[in-house]
Amino acid sequence: MTTSQNEANAVVQAVADIVPTLRDNGQKAEELRWIPDENIQLLEKADVFRIVTPKRFGGLELPVADQFRVLAEIGRGCPSTGWVASVWASSTWLITLFPDRAQEEVFAQPSVRVSGGFTPNGSIVPTDGGYLLNGSWRFNTGSRGADWNIATTVLEKADGSHEEVVALVPMADFTLADDWHTSSASATGSSTSTAKEVFVPEHRVVPYADAIYNSVANRTKHDTGRDYGLFSYILATTVATLVGTARGALELFLERVPGRAIAYTAWEDQAQHPLTQIQVAAAANRIAAAEALMDRWATVLQARADAGELPTVEEKAAIRGEGSYAAQLAKEAVEILYQASGASVIQRSVPLQRFFRDIEGFSLHGFLLLSSSLELQGRILLGIDEDNPLL
Repeated sequence: MTTSQNEANAVVQAVADIVPTLRDNGQKAEELRWIPDENIQLLEKADVFRIVTPKRFGGLELPVADQFRVLAEIGRGCPSTGWVASVWASSTWLITLFPDRAQEEVFAQPSVRVSGGFTPNGSIVPTDGGYLLNGSWRFNTGSRGADWNIATTVLEKADGSHEEVVALVPMADFTLADDWHTSSASATGSSTSTAKEVFVPEHRVVPYADAIYNSVANRTKHDTGRDYGLFSYILATTVATLVGTARGALELFLERVPGRAIAYTAWEDQAQHPLTQIQVAAAANRIAAAEALMDRWATVLQARADAGELPTVEEKAAIRGEGSYAAQLAKEAVEILYQASGASVIQRSVPLQRFFRDIEGFSLHGFLLLSSSLELQGRILLGIDEDNPLL
């Protein structure tokens, strides 16, 4: 077994050990509308925030399959904590696409947390030595516990032209609104972040297109194959959380069902009813199918990264379509288990209802929307231009 595998197994086991605590903290997290400090401290101790940091900066730089294992395990304990962790992981990985000088600043702390988004908003204009950033970004998951933040914005050039860019800014330079009041994913703290006349040095602003194609100047690439396709990687890390959420929901259902009577019937043990047995099997098989798809993307992404290549258009389209399909399978699995749980499941003290509401909310994310993703995949399968820059 390689050193990397040993390190990955250690992180996965450390997260597995804290799953009960993450579940116990679920209701508190929902009330806070943010994951408790204890969750963050436990993830820190488990080395979760070093899994994508390059080795040359003291990180673990785990292969993508192992990153998925870690994120799924967090989602198994707490879906909202898993969602935040996946955002921190993918955004922190994006820092490795920035110039070396920016990487040195961020990874001076190897166990670092980075939030951000990829929907362009606001504006950034040139000034002496860099740029001035202004704007607001909604749904900024993880911003309440991040060290740095990524703001995708529009550069207004002196000649009147515009270019989409990605700016890297300390989280302390943003203000956060208390505007995250939701019925699902409520513990993700995905508040609106705002920048007003924030100075950003030149080396911390890169063209959006260069980030997509891993072509940023003044950048040392990973010591190992960790240069994945941007959007394929982001989607895959997100789906890993949903797969973990479904695994956790199945475990919670199996813990509750033995000896539980079916109300208004003669059945004193729901586990003995054939319908329950069918429902459990249907959910388990959906989870297994989603896991198999996740393993498939990990193989594709890692093989391309190891070869120093980006995924092909066909591979990226497949990951997008299959990723959203896997998310749908995970969601359906949780829905089956929730609907088989009886009226008592709606109590806030029952963790399964929170897993259900969270995954329903996660699946509405535009990047996971099944219809759009299948359309994109279908276009490529039919030999039609993808007509989508976010592939």
